Amino acid sequence: MNKSLLSLAIGGFGIGLTEFVIMGILPDVASAFSISIPQAGHFISAYALGVVIGAPLLTGLGSKWPANKVLLGLMLWFTVFNTLSAFATGYTSFLILRFLSGLPHGAFFGIGAVVAGKLSKSGKEAQGIAIMFSGLTIANLLGVPLGTYLGKHFNWNISFLMVGVVGILAVTSVKLWMPVLKQSSENSFVSEFKIFKRLELWLIILLTTIGTGGFFAWYSYIAPLITEVAGHPDEMISLAMILAGLGMVIGNFIGAKMSEKFGPMQAIIITLVLMVSALALNTYLAHDKTLVLVMTFLIGTITFCISTPIQVAIINASKGSETLGSSLNQSAFNIGNASGAYFAGLPIAMGFGYTAADWVGAVMAGTGIFIALIIMALRQKQTKRKKALEACYS
Repeated sequence: MNKSLLSLAIGGFGIGLTEFVIMGILPDVASAFSISIPQAGHFISAYALGVVIGAPLLTGLGSKWPANKVLLGLMLWFTVFNTLSAFATGYTSFLILRFLSGLPHGAFFGIGAVVAGKLSKSGKEAQGIAIMFSGLTIANLLGVPLGTYLGKHFNWNISFLMVGVVGILAVTSVKLWMPVLKQSSENSFVSEFKIFKRLELWLIILLTTIGTGGFFAWYSYIAPLITEVAGHPDEMISLAMILAGLGMVIGNFIGAKMSEKFGPMQAIIITLVLMVSALALNTYLAHDKTLVLVMTFLIGTITFCISTPIQVAIINASKGSETLGSSLNQSAFNIGNASGAYFAGLPIAMGFGYTAADWVGAVMAGTGIFIALIIMALRQKQTKRKKALEACYS
């Protein structure tokens, strides 16, 4: 593997670890700070808010610096504030530190995706992006279960010290292995934001927010689905998360292959159709102890097929400001994280049971299909208009 791509994967591993490990140790954090679990959920929201704000802001501010230095700075920021999170003394300090920890997330993945594409061989850009995202998926496979175990059996802050150690490895690898690169963009800070005038960009952002929200509607309530619906003991949650993580690792690379073979938008539509089917099917199979684990792996595989194609799609739609567009997709992904968990929680609170979260996820993924078809129709319309203009002038 190209060492420069490996350094991006290590950074992705750290980001995936800090984003998802909090979900496994949330009750322990709540107990440590003497707050309720819903209050502790604010820490997840604070991190997501940091991603949403930091992605366009830090990407825009760093556009005039060499991309390798920006990536190094983002990983330094990530390492410092995640390490400090381990020493938080109460609700307010931890909330602020989680917000600050989330700021570099979107910019790192956004700039990293563009860099990964440029460092890859021609025609293999999607695979290069998939290698970077493999760090996030491997974090779900290995890092999050380990961090959850350490946080539950020793102390919650060990999980964040672990993130800090990974951050140091990421900083070191970016410093040593990332080649000297040009600045992220030739445009001024203000002109970067002209891409917001593009309808297709907004539609892809909406697609990411709603479509991937279908995954989070399911994933946010995976623990009670395993224990209360299927009847497994609490110890089985870690195995279920490993199965989901393994599926994510495999799905990430399948998605890259699909993007190269069918095109990114077609790959997205195929993935979302499969996601709707799998989530709907899971509402019937989740009561079976064996089948719920099979579906956990399968849904993890299907849902992460979308990560690389949707990143390629937004880069293609952001010509001239690729890094900003790429980072905006990370903002959308985290809004999907928050919205998926929120909307799936509504029918659960009404007493419809935890399988209702899967129906919400299926509806959100289905809405994503509708948006993707609109994007395809707009592209066809633009192509016909372009051909008509060329015919007039020929």
